[in-house]
Amino acid sequence: MGFPGLGAWAQSTNGPTILIMGDSLSAEYGLKRGEGWVALLEKRLAAEKIPAQVVNASISGETTAGGKQRIDALLKTHKPNVVVIELGGNDALRGLPYTQTQANLSAMVDASKAAGAKVLIVGIQVPPNYGMQYLNNFNKVFTNVGVAGKAPVVPFMLKGVADGPDAATMFQPDRIHPVAAAHPRILDNIWPELKKLLK
Repeated sequence: MGFPGLGAWAQSTNGPTILIMGDSLSAEYGLKRGEGWVALLEKRLAAEKIPAQVVNASISGETTAGGKQRIDALLKTHKPNVVVIELGGNDALRGLPYTQTQANLSAMVDASKAAGAKVLIVGIQVPPNYGMQYLNNFNKVFTNVGVAGKAPVVPFMLKGVADGPDAATMFQPDRIHPVAAAHPRILDNIWPELKKLLK
């Protein structure tokens, strides 16, 4: 017989822990609680009966330098099995050197792997505010980090959102942050690679 709900409790405590290291795109900026892709991920895990715990350590405005500073303490506290790194967009918006972004991301991958976690890198593409050369070099950063760290990469988390036919309606008035209706698509972009790491 057992106690009602005990099985679910046991599952939730024994499953893998997923640590999300992101910026405003993962921190539900401008959205109601529960509308962002990370909250939708928790619902999908439950629907697919994958007993994983999600720790969302995303902060609006976070840069890769900030993520690099925070990751060691988060790895020690939460002991994640999978780390999802969704950072870099704020570096690009500030015009920071892409070499610095790449070095910071690589350091986060190395720290995660040293702590025994698998890593998924979630990339972003940026508008050509700083010229095409910067844009092209920046867009290669995520793949470069993935190759060097032997980690899977989602090249563009806003695929089908920023480059879709109804892109204008998919963003908040600032034209940077997606509306709630875009977040299921964002999750669909990330889920296939993340699911592989949970097996």
